[in-house]
Amino acid sequence: MRVRTALVGTTVLLLSAALAGPAVAAGPASPGHTATREALEAAVTAGAPGATATARDGHGTWSATAGVGDTRTGRPRSAADHYRVASITKTFVATVLLQLEAEGRLSLDDSVERWLPGVVRGHGHDGREVTLRQLLNHTSGIHDYLDDPEFRRDYFTAAGFAEHRYDTLTPRHLVGLALRHEPDFAPGTSWGYSNTNYVLAGMVIEKVTGRPYGTEITRRIIAPLHLGATSVPGTRVTLPRPRSRAYSTFKVPGGPVYDVTELNPSLASASGEMISDSADLSRFYGALLRGELLPPRQLKEMKTTVDTKVAPNIRYGLGLMDTRLACGVHVWGHTGGIHGSLSEAETTADGRHSLAVNLNGDWAGETSDVVEKEFCPPASHPATRVSAGR
Repeated sequence: MRVRTALVGTTVLLLSAALAGPAVAAGPASPGHTATREALEAAVTAGAPGATATARDGHGTWSATAGVGDTRTGRPRSAADHYRVASITKTFVATVLLQLEAEGRLSLDDSVERWLPGVVRGHGHDGREVTLRQLLNHTSGIHDYLDDPEFRRDYFTAAGFAEHRYDTLTPRHLVGLALRHEPDFAPGTSWGYSNTNYVLAGMVIEKVTGRPYGTEITRRIIAPLHLGATSVPGTRVTLPRPRSRAYSTFKVPGGPVYDVTELNPSLASASGEMISDSADLSRFYGALLRGELLPPRQLKEMKTTVDTKVAPNIRYGLGLMDTRLACGVHVWGHTGGIHGSLSEAETTADGRHSLAVNLNGDWAGETSDVVEKEFCPPASHPATRVSAGR
């Protein structure tokens, strides 16, 4: 497993096969982002079909693409492509729960049982012992439904996906898959990334507000920030235009490449259902870290991190990752991976410099390399102005 991508969300499709594709750089020439552009092209050289990225800083907005959005026609990727952001959804969900806390409608120290009585029970799981905070920072110990063998067979193999890609799955069903298994550890005693935590968090939002979590994300975040490319699709299987195709090899090195663009995102629910584009994600994380979505106390809570036990340079807050880059700069954001789509969105602690990047294949290329080049440029690079700090 590649350590930097170990936290890539809804599906951890860390594959090694390669699909050759031409590197086609787009966007305005900018010496301040030369290394970033080169990293996008390197991802395509490594085998990703295509890549797209947008950065925002004090000098404005910059975008670039590489490779293709459709391997059949050779159509290049677009800087305006919509794509599935997978576990980047978690930051939106955590933000809504923290807003509800700020409004006095819940406490992050409430038990899951208080809001979802009887839901987390079975095989040693007990919702009375798990807090909402532990859901958000992945210290609950609740088993990840993605690790259920039946789920993996149905959705992470070529044959299973072909049969089940349009299935509608309820949050209760996903939680039920997790509860077939024992907890990974006692609540609060360790750390373990579990998508079940955020399925439950979405259910709590609905219980507290009386509205689906997607409705709350839309009215509290998407609408106020005017994120026109961002949506919570529910069971809609298609991506809005403009879009690129999404490709997967289902972890078969050197195996066939499948077009997995259409799928029912209910398989991810509140752990990774959302769709966005690079410009919107860059705007969202910048606004979040600048304090435009949360009061200071809640933002501090969100940025209070725990050791992930995955890599020494990655800590996890409440739906927000703190990553220490090779040059010492700390960036805040999240990664996301789902069938045919690998994404990452990061921003500096002051929210002034943000980047979002997407690859439309899930087996080659590293979003982390693009992030490193954007925030850790060579010493002569004009972008050395970026701020470090936690």
